[in-house]
Amino acid sequence: MRGAALFCLISLCASAALAKLNIVTTIPDFATLASELGGERVSTEALVQGSEDPHFVDAKPSHVLRVNRADLLISVGLGLESGWLPALLAQARNAKVQPGTPGNFEAARDVRLKDVPVSLDRALGDIHAGGNPHFYAAPPEMLRVAEALHERLVALDPEGRAVFDGAWQAWQGKFAQKNAGWLAACKPVVGAEVVEYHKSWIYLLDWLGLVSVGTLEPKPGIPPSPAHVSELLTAVRGHHVRFVFTEVYHSDHLAKVFAEKAGARLVVLPSMVGAEPGIRTLWDKWDRVVQLVCLQPAQLEAQP
Repeated sequence: MRGAALFCLISLCASAALAKLNIVTTIPDFATLASELGGERVSTEALVQGSEDPHFVDAKPSHVLRVNRADLLISVGLGLESGWLPALLAQARNAKVQPGTPGNFEAARDVRLKDVPVSLDRALGDIHAGGNPHFYAAPPEMLRVAEALHERLVALDPEGRAVFDGAWQAWQGKFAQKNAGWLAACKPVVGAEVVEYHKSWIYLLDWLGLVSVGTLEPKPGIPPSPAHVSELLTAVRGHHVRFVFTEVYHSDHLAKVFAEKAGARLVVLPSMVGAEPGIRTLWDKWDRVVQLVCLQPAQLEAQP
């Protein structure tokens, strides 16, 4: 009996030693980031697919179960997930990941926010009171998120500090190298003017030195109409718009019409990991963005 008890005790200790932080994220970008920063000490899964609009998600029973089992929940914040995440948190009944707890990580708290409104008026459309939530599109903002997430992982799992510190150092080094290459490749397009479908790209535009001259949505969250597209064409006449940016989850019909009439190039950008086949990491995503924006069409066609 004593031998059996000892075996059970050893088994329990081994299981505890192998236990991983169970991390659930809203968007897939945070899942891949947490996986890289956490290594063997974490398991990660995302609730939103890269081809979905993260504003509008149907909370599924499987989502409730995942959040119920989570040790850490990572979200964008700024109200991006306000239409579905609060209800999901309530149904999951997991005290560890409720707002204000160490197990709840809102990435927006560690970002230099842009487009913070000076006043709130629903007549202006679906604006976010705290600022623009699409910071995950740009590398500099995700570097800040990564640093804060590294600190949170250490706080939640102090015994994993050596693993987390090593992963963070490696991530920083790779970021510095990749970012320098991306910016060098994009020097030819600095100053180019862009029309956006949704106001999703302000952080990315600032990173690459591009200039937004309008949006196809007349107001945030309001689908474009032929009348607005026509008015926008008149408004930007003489601006030499070079690109029209949109996401995979938006209809591109009017965007195509606008781009053709404006003499611009329509670019469907991967706003999140998983938006296109083969985009499995943040590095893949930003490599693809740089390809689409900074290479000429002939160069893109020549890509394998």
